[in-house]
Amino acid sequence: MADEWIMERYALAKERIGEIISEREVQKPYLDFFCKTAVFLQFVTDVLEKDCHTMTLKELEEQNQKLYEDILPGNYETSYGNPAYAEKMLGEYGKEFCFLYAELRGTIAFAFEKKWWDVTVALELFLEIYSAFDSEEVPPVRILRDILKSYVNDYCQEMEEQRIREAVDPDLDFAVRIIEESDLTDLRYLYYYGEYITDNERKTAEFLNTLPQEQIDAMARTYTEGYRIGFVNGRKDLSRKKTVNIRYPLGFERMVKAAVSQFAEMGLKPVIFRYAVHAVNKKNQNRIGFVGTSANPQYDYDHRQDCALFLDSDFVKRKLRSMQNAYERYKDLAGLHGGPACIETFGEVPFSPENKPEAWRLLEAQQKLMVELNNESGQIVNRYIKGEERSFTIIAYPLPEIGEIYPDIFREIVKINTLDYHLYETIQQKIIETLDTGEWVEIRGKGQNETDLRIHLHTLEDRTKQTNFENCVADVNIPVGEVFTSPVLTGTCGILHVSKVYLNGLQFQDLKLVFEDGRVTDYSCHNFETEEENRRYIEENILFHHEKLPMGEFAIGTNTTAYVAAEKYGIAEKLPILIAEKMGPHFAVGDTCYSWAEDISVYNPDGREIIARDNEVSILRREDISSAYYSCHTDITIPYEELGSIRVLVGDGTAVSIIENGRFVLPGTEELNRPFEETSGK
Repeated sequence: MADEWIMERYALAKERIGEIISEREVQKPYLDFFCKTAVFLQFVTDVLEKDCHTMTLKELEEQNQKLYEDILPGNYETSYGNPAYAEKMLGEYGKEFCFLYAELRGTIAFAFEKKWWDVTVALELFLEIYSAFDSEEVPPVRILRDILKSYVNDYCQEMEEQRIREAVDPDLDFAVRIIEESDLTDLRYLYYYGEYITDNERKTAEFLNTLPQEQIDAMARTYTEGYRIGFVNGRKDLSRKKTVNIRYPLGFERMVKAAVSQFAEMGLKPVIFRYAVHAVNKKNQNRIGFVGTSANPQYDYDHRQDCALFLDSDFVKRKLRSMQNAYERYKDLAGLHGGPACIETFGEVPFSPENKPEAWRLLEAQQKLMVELNNESGQIVNRYIKGEERSFTIIAYPLPEIGEIYPDIFREIVKINTLDYHLYETIQQKIIETLDTGEWVEIRGKGQNETDLRIHLHTLEDRTKQTNFENCVADVNIPVGEVFTSPVLTGTCGILHVSKVYLNGLQFQDLKLVFEDGRVTDYSCHNFETEEENRRYIEENILFHHEKLPMGEFAIGTNTTAYVAAEKYGIAEKLPILIAEKMGPHFAVGDTCYSWAEDISVYNPDGREIIARDNEVSILRREDISSAYYSCHTDITIPYEELGSIRVLVGDGTAVSIIENGRFVLPGTEELNRPFEETSGK
């Protein structure tokens, strides 16, 4: 239970909200917003005060539906969470009320986690705005905006400190207790989180419950061993770490429970937190933490830039100061943190968003402030959770939404995640040895694919001790299957083109990026009717408001087994980048592969040091660290079917082919074509 002074404030706020439901003093059209929102908040307080563990499954399902029904796609056209509807009904006040609505919906999470303070300040915010309208004269928009900005600024320190503590303190164990204390065969536990629950969560849990414990343990071991090996291969001391951040989708609790036990064998306690809910801490539409299926991806997209309401130089200074203070307070915990271990999912119906002019959107000056905020906050995090000391791992599985043959696809992905990494290590080493003979690599598309790129590699002074490419086996990026490098920017140029790709959950059609000296200088796609909309879409979701992003990575994916499986089941467009990047050459825009840890020596299994850890941008950290990092790294893959060739240009001017017409032709790599041959029957 919260402190007495919070409980007193909460009781007063709850009582007043109960009165608002029947009051009619506020003018139309604002009355409808206040009455409906008061009813919602009253329901949330009921949830806060009850013990959901005593409820039946049917009661929990009905409660979950009621909490989220207003923003579900079928109801969204008449929801105040929809910026178009909010502006239609509330005119010039629409954006502010829509922001308020989204912030108040965060109380759902706080009610389940019993965060009385967070619920209380949200109720008080609602009441303050109601009071401003509870008079004969409607306040000007600036008054409403000032109230909202004051709320953000007044509570920035508390909200930021809470978020940072959640990321490093294992004593905040809300999710851990659900995993460890629940009967995972009783699916009521899914509703204890407060997330929207769909067939994805229910059927995933049901399917995992059909698997023997030995298989669950093996799945978890692939994941936890990937994390451990990441430290070993990076020559980092895992024994100095005491916590690991586990990120997972609901429904995977059996696997996570096994992983918690296996991490404990390594001396690590789990840190598990929900994705950010407060506007202060949100980052676009990204949901980082434990997650359920989004109730409505369009709602998330519509509110991705709500910070435009309050983002100014004063807020940037305040947030950075709050971060610094919070990390200083929890510096001991931060120093013991090892990094994230992530379980991702795929298989949802592809989402292509609608751009709504009524939604909040960052102005040009705010975009620059956001870049500054991301750069500076990245530096603060790295001072306390040092890049050279931490690692990570990521693994992905399908969701039931992928189709009726979900169990077959799931088993296929388990197979892909556990391929013989020794075999791939040997084959990939042959590719690396060839790549290391040249300073340039040419990549060309075929058919309608217009890719025509020339990649500049670093000069090796001693090929017996140095290499440009990392031999990536199944450690931090599961599954196995790529060799990658951070290219030299000068001279790297050309066009990168893919017919369709999904990046960060968003679809891009006919995406083209033009590179000059390794920087993106032009770009286009065909998602929307106008060139302006298409360019803005790329600027917001790939460039992240940077004028020119560098090519931070060039890689060749070798996992043809995954590629053939994707074609067999018709799921290529639904695969996450984690798997898709192993299914052809890929190129990342943003930071290098070794961001924040470029000065740490990295070695391949053959003992050679990977020297291509810097480029002309990242090296600027030695003079001005704010110019060296972009806080983004987006991989874009050319599928084999769109790939014409990958050729290394060696010293005498000749070209050595690694791939021709989408197939590996380099001697020693023939095994990679076997999945293609088995599928075709040859």
